[in-house]
Amino acid sequence: MRVLHSLKTRVAARFASVGALVAAGSVALYGAYGKINRSAEPVFTPGAAIQTGQWHVVPRRAWVSASRTYDVPLKPGATALVLEADLTNRTAESSSDYLGVFHWRAPAGLAIGKPVVVGLRDAQQMPYLQPGLPERVAYIWMLPPAAAAPSQAAFAVESKTYKPIDNLYGAPGWFNPAILGRVELPVARGNEPEPAS
Repeated sequence: MRVLHSLKTRVAARFASVGALVAAGSVALYGAYGKINRSAEPVFTPGAAIQTGQWHVVPRRAWVSASRTYDVPLKPGATALVLEADLTNRTAESSSDYLGVFHWRAPAGLAIGKPVVVGLRDAQQMPYLQPGLPERVAYIWMLPPAAAAPSQAAFAVESKTYKPIDNLYGAPGWFNPAILGRVELPVARGNEPEPAS
């Protein structure tokens, strides 16, 4: 009986060590894959024309402000990170479905919410953009008072795919968000808002 128990213990120990090796190998493999995947991600330059499906976007500039920006108030001590871009609606209908086009890749540990998006022509928040008409917009992220303003910022660019019939509702729409690449911009300080051209 003791021999059988001892044999079971040794077999279990061997399986546990093999399992640990497989787990460690998996972690290393996924880590390497993640690094390869990130390094292969396309990087867009300022002024590059990017097609995201619904939108034709051109990132223009990034800057920070410590005061009310495009009529968006800031909390005392807070700072705003502003990304300006030209957006053209490539669909046949007016739309304001552009909130997720840019995602600021904030430094680790910095909790940020969704940006406020403002049309620069009339400082209207989340305006509907008409088909085929380019508009300058500003994505505005609020940094908490203790956060340092970045000197460089990376923004992931998201695309969606059009489906004439959605699997869930059976209706047409833009689905399956995916990251196309990223745009990296220097962040200016103390810039005044510039009018859209």
